[in-house]
Amino acid sequence: MRCCVCLFQQSLQCSPSKMAAGESNSRSSCLNLSNSGPLGNAQPSNSAHSSPASNGGSMGAAGGINRSAGNSNPQSGPENGGGAESAVRSTPSAQNPPRQPVGQSGATSGAASNMTATSSSSSSSASTASADASAAVPSLPSSPASVLVYREPVYNWQATKSTVKERFAFLFNNEVLSDVHFLVGKGMGVQRIPAHRFALAVGSAVFDAMFNGGMATTSTEIELPDVEPAAFLALLKFLYSDEVQIGPETVMTTLYTAKKYAVPALEAHCVEFLKKNLRADNAFMLLTQARLFDEPQLASLCLENIDKNTADALAAEGFTDIDLDTLMAVLERDTLGVREVRLFVAAVRWADAEAQRQQLQPTPENKRRVLGKALSLIRFPLMTIEEFAAGPAQSGILTDREVVSLFLHFTVNPKPHVEFIDRPRCCLRGKECSITRFSQVESRWGYSGTSDRIRFSVNRRIFVVGFGLYGSIHGPTDYQVNIQIIHTDSNTVLGQNDTGFSCDGTASTFRVMFKEPVEILPSVNYIACATLKGPDSHYGTKGMRKVTHEAPATGTKTCFTFCYAAGNNNGTSVEDGQIPEVIFYT
Repeated sequence: MRCCVCLFQQSLQCSPSKMAAGESNSRSSCLNLSNSGPLGNAQPSNSAHSSPASNGGSMGAAGGINRSAGNSNPQSGPENGGGAESAVRSTPSAQNPPRQPVGQSGATSGAASNMTATSSSSSSSASTASADASAAVPSLPSSPASVLVYREPVYNWQATKSTVKERFAFLFNNEVLSDVHFLVGKGMGVQRIPAHRFALAVGSAVFDAMFNGGMATTSTEIELPDVEPAAFLALLKFLYSDEVQIGPETVMTTLYTAKKYAVPALEAHCVEFLKKNLRADNAFMLLTQARLFDEPQLASLCLENIDKNTADALAAEGFTDIDLDTLMAVLERDTLGVREVRLFVAAVRWADAEAQRQQLQPTPENKRRVLGKALSLIRFPLMTIEEFAAGPAQSGILTDREVVSLFLHFTVNPKPHVEFIDRPRCCLRGKECSITRFSQVESRWGYSGTSDRIRFSVNRRIFVVGFGLYGSIHGPTDYQVNIQIIHTDSNTVLGQNDTGFSCDGTASTFRVMFKEPVEILPSVNYIACATLKGPDSHYGTKGMRKVTHEAPATGTKTCFTFCYAAGNNNGTSVEDGQIPEVIFYT
């Protein structure tokens, strides 16, 4: 699977070059050492391979003393999903440099060396040190949390901070008073980040257990190979100052880090950021991440977006990178707004990518293998016979037996059983509504191949998704049925479904649905038609010419007016007959 974070960066069209330029300006304006206080402020390094300067007292500009911080190169350890001790590794105390008071630093990958300023330093020494420092500082990464460079005097710095928040914010990523260091990241990307046990324990139960629990670590250097430096700095920034610094390039890794160290407030900020940036072209990628990070609210929003923009979401680059479980979660939905043949095409495209990930040849057999149970979630019976013949029947993914049974399903009655779902998908949102036009049910309504029909109109635009029909008076029975909605003036069939239903012998109605919703316009006459093949059934009596449905939440009224449909009719009328129920969305 390709990196979802990279896809998310591309989808938001962020501009790292502009961010880097801004950071460069900040860096050059903050490295002036000419005004250092009586205790010099050397800029600390966040690189695990750099050599922090020591506070060696008064010395010349060229006589600075360096001590090695230890060229640690942590290897990838076990996943550290929030445990306090699994990522803790100690290094020999001899490698830990003595702590010296310095100003606040950013997340740099190198540090200025030999930067020592004392009260006895001459102006020429200071300028030489300043020039050396400027030449030694490399470019900063484009993380918002990394641009944090202050030149505060160490002596009596507390007097310049009027609130507790300001004082804690000053300590963020600062060697002043630090009593622990984190080696964050892997390989050459490792950064050495200073922190304060008390501040971390106050903001996170995981850090509290790490430093104060029954198995608390005593190490002053802790390796975190599974955490990104930018994300860890964003976490620390939040714990020290309540400031949220996340962007398209760090939001996923920051969400992971916030969950790992049990900081739900930062989790909420990350999720909110993702919600605001949710679009059709990144909905599948975010859905995968939401399921991975157990964020049901975000996952629900992603699924709703996919329902509304199914075609665009399927066409997005990130669709082929999702996992099988996410693909199945989408194919199971009844509310996808796309024709079934396009779902099949998208599933085949995903299977091509998955076969390559598994280093398999993209043959029809291997595509079927990687699709697994997802293939059974594609509703082939909802396709037209032309769509099925031109695509799935020739793909080689279906077996010969499946192809034959589906062709029989399309062409003969009674329809044979097929192994695929034939329940229609309804792409409409909102609450399903229905009206019943009879107030009483009687027995024995016969069928001879003629359609039961009723003409109707409505006062507002709706979408009819199916009818409720009466079933057998002789106990549990299966019926074959063709349902239609016909535009009266043009005699055009707007929607139909040739299907079947099972009844249990009661006087209840049984749902028969269209393959797709049928739009009904106000003040236009339509004919609802049902042709049943089966034994005698119940039927309705004491029918009503006008039936009104009122929405409970809004009070909106939908009024149906029924009239007799002349022509070849099995006997259904306003007063009695079949088609007792209309199922619709407003």
